[in-house]
Amino acid sequence: MEEVKTANRGAGFLFTKLIPETLYTPEDFTDEHILIGRTAKQFAEKMVKPEKDRIENQDFELVTDLLRKAGGLGLLAHSIPEKYGGLGLDKISKGIVGESIASTGGYGVAHSNHTCIATLPITYFGTPEQKEKYLPKLASGEYIGAYCLTEPNAGSDALSSQTTAVLNQEGTHYILNGTKIYITNAVFSDTFIVYAKVDGQHFTAFIVERDTPGLSLGPEENKMGIKGSSTRSVIFEDCPVPANQLLGEVGKGHIIALNVLNLGRFNLGSACMGASKTGLKKAIQFTGERKQFGKSIGDFPATKEKIAKMAGRIYAAESLQYRTANLLEESLADLYDSSDLKLIGKRMSEYATECAICKVFGSETLDYAADEVLQLHGGAGFIKEYGVEQMYRDSRINRIFEGTNEINRLLIPTHLFRKALKGDIDLAARVEEAVVQLSKPEPIGQGIFEKERAAVDTMRNLFLLNAGLAYEAFGSSLAHEQEALMKLADLAIALYASESAVYRTYKAIQENGEEKEELKILQTRTFIEGAIWDAERLSRQLVSELASEGKRDQLIGLVIRECGRFSSFGKESARNRRIAELVYDKGEYCC
Repeated sequence: MEEVKTANRGAGFLFTKLIPETLYTPEDFTDEHILIGRTAKQFAEKMVKPEKDRIENQDFELVTDLLRKAGGLGLLAHSIPEKYGGLGLDKISKGIVGESIASTGGYGVAHSNHTCIATLPITYFGTPEQKEKYLPKLASGEYIGAYCLTEPNAGSDALSSQTTAVLNQEGTHYILNGTKIYITNAVFSDTFIVYAKVDGQHFTAFIVERDTPGLSLGPEENKMGIKGSSTRSVIFEDCPVPANQLLGEVGKGHIIALNVLNLGRFNLGSACMGASKTGLKKAIQFTGERKQFGKSIGDFPATKEKIAKMAGRIYAAESLQYRTANLLEESLADLYDSSDLKLIGKRMSEYATECAICKVFGSETLDYAADEVLQLHGGAGFIKEYGVEQMYRDSRINRIFEGTNEINRLLIPTHLFRKALKGDIDLAARVEEAVVQLSKPEPIGQGIFEKERAAVDTMRNLFLLNAGLAYEAFGSSLAHEQEALMKLADLAIALYASESAVYRTYKAIQENGEEKEELKILQTRTFIEGAIWDAERLSRQLVSELASEGKRDQLIGLVIRECGRFSSFGKESARNRRIAELVYDKGEYCC
């Protein structure tokens, strides 16, 4: 693989049409992918879920035991190279395991935290000696890991860390002082990835072992949800860390911290998508059994609409997750043995935009699903035995984990503007093209999924139109215009989700024909119909705010006219009822 396939690859969906043949979808899973997914699901169903009450009551000895059993099955080892006791699997496998474990609530948080942000810093940035020492134990579950970044005064602004590291006179140890808060897996972890400023200035990463003198833990946090994962403060008081446990380079800890969080965001998206499927299954089962007014709740059209809209959004989430998994694999596949930390950092940051979307879209899909599932359960949703109130509580943290959704939204368009400033793309030319296409749209043809693909192109053009207006209005101060950036982010999210779903379905139709792919077609249309309305609303808000008085009315009229071409993808009620029927027949999410 060349160093980076093209300078513009990451965030390319914002200004370039997708080549359908390059899209990876769940229909492309190999036998190996299916096998690891089956292993993970069986582990969740047979070993973890029967212990849900003990896990929810914070039996951390049990959680630790389950993590070690997962290690014995290879479920902690997917992202660790074979030479260090792992399986060395691809990022698609990582996503599959994350999705499959997600139904286990707090245990799943502990599991995913360990396999991602607590292990990957060593996998990608450790020395050969560090990898040899720690990775086999992290792969087997002999060691459990934690990631220590957040501080009382350093949350979203992680680089304002106040934890310090000072090299002793002998040059043998760094002396750490400071406090990290909200640390997942703290009580049962053996290794901590810790960020501190060397001499109070140079942000640097360290591997700190649990039994190091001067390391102590605060009390267990009394959390609203995810109770099966430990959350405590980790305190360092004159804590001597051997100099050979410095991770990466002095002053380059930000390369590790921020880039590993990119993969953490992807991982979180997979988990949220998997948990959304679990919630939908609960709703299907309950509404099929619960009777009111002489028939099951599931027979009512309003229920079917809720089921259909959840299924459509989950389909989009699944589509963008595995699209992103393959992009990450293409970028990172050959880096396990690399010692070029600059190259590793560059490759890990390439798809930061897509990973941020995975996190935002996945977490908000889960929150939407959790709310609708609880509503469909009615009063039973408030009762512990049904498991929905726990899902509702557990889901809420995901919009905060791995950078809040607000921070991630600000990142999404910012990456594009940075590319433009560096000259990687000619944004002005792309904007001009988009305006021409919006002004003189080509007629919608009769080809396969032609209207849906045209709607995706329109969303891209709307994003570019508004990105150009924002840049023209604010120039170098755009980074401070958070309201505009967040609306641009929502346009970008709608585009990426819609394009992923539409072209997944397009490929499936090409392969199998429309009749066999009825459910994919219906779910895609239900999702994109809502997405195009959102794109129109966001565009009208942005144009009203950003365009000059002379252009404002003209551009708003252009937005309304163009979006109006996609006002309907068939009769919505009939479509949603059919989706619900097909999903009810299966008894769970399907496509």
